[in-house]
Amino acid sequence: MNRITSPRFIPLVLSLGIVLGILIGNFYANHYAGNRLSIINTSSNKLNDLLHIIDDQYVDPVNMSDLVEKAMPQILKELDPHSTYVSAKDVEASMQDLKGSFSGIGIQFFIYQDSVRVVRVINGGPSESVGIKAGDRIIGINKKAYIGKNVSIDSTYKLLKGPKDSKIELEIYRPAIQKKLTYSITRNDVPINSVTAAYMADETTGYIKVNSFAETTYSEFLAALANLHRQGFKGLIIDLRGNLGGYLDPAIRMAMEFLPKDRLIVYTQGRRSPRQDYKSDGRGAYQNLPLVVLVDEASASASEIFSGAIQDNDRGTIIGRRTFGKGLVQEPIQFADGSMLRLTIARYYTPSGRCVQKPYSQGDEEQYENDLFLRAEHGEYFYKDSIKTSGKAYKTRLGRKVFGGGGIIPDIFIPRDTIGMTPYFKQAYTLNLLQEFAYVYSDKNRKELMQHQNLNELVNYLDKQNILEQFAWFGSSNGLKRRNLMLKKSQKLFTRFIYGNIIDNIMDEQSAIQYDNLSDPAMLEAIKILHQGSAFPKLTRTEGKFIFGFQQTDKHIALICSRIFKLPYYATESTNPKNYKRNIQKNA
Repeated sequence: MNRITSPRFIPLVLSLGIVLGILIGNFYANHYAGNRLSIINTSSNKLNDLLHIIDDQYVDPVNMSDLVEKAMPQILKELDPHSTYVSAKDVEASMQDLKGSFSGIGIQFFIYQDSVRVVRVINGGPSESVGIKAGDRIIGINKKAYIGKNVSIDSTYKLLKGPKDSKIELEIYRPAIQKKLTYSITRNDVPINSVTAAYMADETTGYIKVNSFAETTYSEFLAALANLHRQGFKGLIIDLRGNLGGYLDPAIRMAMEFLPKDRLIVYTQGRRSPRQDYKSDGRGAYQNLPLVVLVDEASASASEIFSGAIQDNDRGTIIGRRTFGKGLVQEPIQFADGSMLRLTIARYYTPSGRCVQKPYSQGDEEQYENDLFLRAEHGEYFYKDSIKTSGKAYKTRLGRKVFGGGGIIPDIFIPRDTIGMTPYFKQAYTLNLLQEFAYVYSDKNRKELMQHQNLNELVNYLDKQNILEQFAWFGSSNGLKRRNLMLKKSQKLFTRFIYGNIIDNIMDEQSAIQYDNLSDPAMLEAIKILHQGSAFPKLTRTEGKFIFGFQQTDKHIALICSRIFKLPYYATESTNPKNYKRNIQKNA
């Protein structure tokens, strides 16, 4: 019998025939049926197959890695506004603010007239140890000239930063002695303080400014509390205005300092994330301390968790304007190439059960980003009655009514103030001339200004220097037409902004914040509430309904312009420089 026709080979022959038929069928399907690949039959493998098809059959060569990098963010935009993709080269920079430090040379710099100017040398940093001084100009980096049109925030940022213990050579011009100097600097860790100010606002009132929630925030916060305790504070103001959030843990730990045991601080819950409650442990040292929290439209995420915990537990008074409205939890997921996915896996809920996440439409990123501008159009920054939220009403522990679905609504509303705002001031601000003048004036008069290390002394000295007239001449020589009537009308605004920048240049950020707070309506209202003994919320009866009985109509010119439009005030080297449009002082 022929071996091939033997019964035991029949299954093998049939199998070969089937396989051959499939191969022939696929060949003709690919070439004569428009490349309709049968393998693309589920949504889960379409993307992978699409990339393979493009790589194999697209008319021109394609850099597949670049294509994937560009496609990832677009896919995530279809989910929610906060699920993001971070490329491998940007991961480190994106995490530095949250780590509380970065590797650099330890200076704050400002770019003016195509050169890098050292504004301040950070205490204890690498530059201080080798002798770099405020006022120095960086004219060369690693034996190459660095001056002219090629100088930018982005390029300077990349050149000055580097791995810890790596070296960089700077050529410096020092105007004070009119000499060029060369320094070799070893990069090292430079701290990024998330608590940017802590001082006694008066004899009994402590003040702490928390700029972000990073790994080091809680320890910095405890140190600030201890310092204020030694000075005898009887009430506390925590300023979260402009704080865009960060890590959840420091916000929870901060709240624990003020809440009795077993009070719910926040809980998270998602489709695949079971509810997780975060409660106070009862070990906080300041459970009975009168407390006021300042917020605004740039207070987000962890700032809203802290504010919501204080408000829902009736533990303190919230003052300011409605917060941003971010109530989504992102989990970082690392890829093998070092890139990172931050995927929304749950929502935050305050103790009353409300989610502060404002509404969004999947894929409509522009609408979400325009929310703060829409608030301005609706008059929300000026009138409490214009505040609109989409969420239902909830109750605090005392029974006060609060709302979800769009940020934390403060107990006491502080509007912006348009008095004193003129087109002349707006143009000066937009052109960055206020900060540029402050730098030029500080640099030119540094020796004299440094003799006034006390804030009051420095302000009194500036009051005698006819600063506004000097600015008017500076502005006119830089394209800003002089407007005497508008200059007079905006006198207080000009003084506040220019003085604040000069104080920051000569002293430090805390001194600048302290100066700004002297005339800040929210700050003044907070101090008043503490002095009146009204920081702990109480129910009052008005027209048969229980409401929280405060209304504030003091006027205020907020610094939110710099946050919404990303115009310059100050930035750190760890901040992505692409977020800033003009010259900015930065840390390196």
